[in-house]
Amino acid sequence: MLQLLIFILMGTVLLWFGYSLFFGIGKGSKQSPSFRAPKKTSSLLHEGIPGAPKTCPVCSARLEQGERVKSSAFPSMGGTDRLMYIAGCPYCLSGQRERHCPVCGATLKLDQVLIARLFDKPTRSHVHVLGCSQCRGQRTHS
Repeated sequence: MLQLLIFILMGTVLLWFGYSLFFGIGKGSKQSPSFRAPKKTSSLLHEGIPGAPKTCPVCSARLEQGERVKSSAFPSMGGTDRLMYIAGCPYCLSGQRERHCPVCGATLKLDQVLIARLFDKPTRSHVHVLGCSQCRGQRTHS
């Protein structure tokens, strides 16, 4: 009976850990201060240069002070880089701007993400976009 209770407890802990890893429990939600609702402004004011700092990699919108890109970075497995999923900024996640993959050029739906590598540097971090869930998802590993 004690062994069954231990297995149930371990299963519950593993289920909670998996859920929090994939859905980001504790990392904040869309209601957090780092993810503010977009201001009502003209889309021409938010045109940015793709790949430039403070620019959304999904829709190329120039981000204002305090606006952030919604993303999830996974723990490193001993390397210098980490896997990262980029969902987008407040403008493209609210449907105000079209979402495009910078690698293959495909139009992305709201449930599709960009796959990237995050390189943590002492002074700042560097993100290298590898593709979207369409073009990177087509690859099969042998």
